[in-house]
Amino acid sequence: MYKIMRKERLGPVVTLMDIEAPAIAAKAEPGQFIILRVDAEGERIPLTIADYDRSRGTVTIIFQIVGATTESLNRLEEGEYIQDFVGPLGRPTETEGLKKVAVVGGGVGCAIAYPVAKKLHELGCTVHSVVGFRSKDIVILEKEFEAVSDVVKKMSDDGTWGSKGLVTDALRELLESGEKYDEVITIGPLIMMKFVARLTKEFGVKTVVSMNPIMIDGTGMCGGCRLTVGGETKFACVDGPDFDGHLVDFDEAMKRGTMYREFERHAHSELCNLMNKEVR
Repeated sequence: MYKIMRKERLGPVVTLMDIEAPAIAAKAEPGQFIILRVDAEGERIPLTIADYDRSRGTVTIIFQIVGATTESLNRLEEGEYIQDFVGPLGRPTETEGLKKVAVVGGGVGCAIAYPVAKKLHELGCTVHSVVGFRSKDIVILEKEFEAVSDVVKKMSDDGTWGSKGLVTDALRELLESGEKYDEVITIGPLIMMKFVARLTKEFGVKTVVSMNPIMIDGTGMCGGCRLTVGGETKFACVDGPDFDGHLVDFDEAMKRGTMYREFERHAHSELCNLMNKEVR
């Protein structure tokens, strides 16, 4: 069992938790993930490690409430326990040797982009962060990005935060102004990463994307997280989650990502109805 040491509401449907997991905290690196079960009857879900504190032995997760499992997780409070918390899994984001990088995050993907930007900053890399949200109401980690970035470009779909537009608008502006990057690292919705990769291909800039497909066991055995990268089948849990964005078949990944959407929506609805009946 893994104790919830801190719980913080970052937005209407986004929650941060610090989990007591010293063995994982001792080895965790940016880009890696954990797989958790809320209780003994629960499903396994992957969540990227948003941060870690080796001295306190805690691992930070940030999640969006989108289905039954994240709804159940969000109902737990500080001092309560999660059944299973396994990791760190996946390959860490490669940061060594990079001198100047653009980190592009979108929505809750910013929770994954932040530890990467932080690690690059700690290594002395020049970091330009481009972060985007639909509106000001759902912005997370604003101060954290400012603390680890030499330049921060803030974008919102409706113009209520930063500049109105997409992250690709800000990234194009940087590239067209003459900024030269060793790499662009982008993390967010699949459609966002697809168009970031399409843009950087125009400028010949290496681009790394973080993929988070359907996942069950986290060891490559179930095959649920398979992707096509450069015409070859890869497994996000063991070969990734980072891949060359110019080689990923995003259309296939997006199609696979919607396979269980209706089932998850139904499960979420049933759980909420059950909880409401118990409250009454």
